[in-house]
Amino acid sequence: MNDALYIAATGMQAHQRSVETIANNLANVNTSGYKKARVSFSDLVYRSINGTSPLGADGLPSTQLLQGSGVGISAITKDFRSGELRQTGHPFDFSVEGAGLIELDSADGNPLFIRSGTFGVDKDGFLTAADGIPVKPSIHVGIDVSEFVVTGDGLVKVRARAQDPLLEAGRLDLVRFPDVTGLAAASGGAYHATERSGEPIRGQAGDDGIGLFHQGQLESSNVNLTEEMVALMTAQRAYESSVKLIQATDEMMSMSNNLRK
Repeated sequence: MNDALYIAATGMQAHQRSVETIANNLANVNTSGYKKARVSFSDLVYRSINGTSPLGADGLPSTQLLQGSGVGISAITKDFRSGELRQTGHPFDFSVEGAGLIELDSADGNPLFIRSGTFGVDKDGFLTAADGIPVKPSIHVGIDVSEFVVTGDGLVKVRARAQDPLLEAGRLDLVRFPDVTGLAAASGGAYHATERSGEPIRGQAGDDGIGLFHQGQLESSNVNLTEEMVALMTAQRAYESSVKLIQATDEMMSMSNNLRK
């Protein structure tokens, strides 16, 4: 059987996955805090084809001939470069400028980490992310407050009534990771820690470059439309080349089958 068919098929599969990744990036171009994904390729296992190679004095093939088995996806990683901050004016919109992430206390015991988003208050008055997951450490804001303030260093202050003073409700901490690209993406722009990312390192906003909070602002997606369109054309052409290779191999096999004595 002609190996070129299988090698070309791996190219089609890999570049199809690349197109799907680019499509997801483009679909999330307006998603707050979204980090674009990037596909990395690697060549597959090589095997010896020394069967017809001349033997040397030691009885081994004098020339090592190796043939690859195609291409595969080695990794799909997130690009954690910061997106632009855009003003919303909403007090429960805030984002992080810097490397830090906000920790959420997931019910399954597997913490989530986010960069930016619209927050809210649950029925008990605790500060939560938009999907109702409380922030960690928990901060009691209250049900009806006239003013809600988050300072750059994460200090949360609330005013119950217009005539009342601003009172401290708690502090939002930030975490960072030894290898942020090792985080596993979850829905809603959140991430899970993995063995590759390492354990979270907690700190206070403003310390050691971990980052600062910006209230009334959301972080835009870091997807660059021009870069993604160029990557899409490249992936499309690579897929097309693999298809043409299959067609050429099929024609060669057809010629072999039609040989006459």
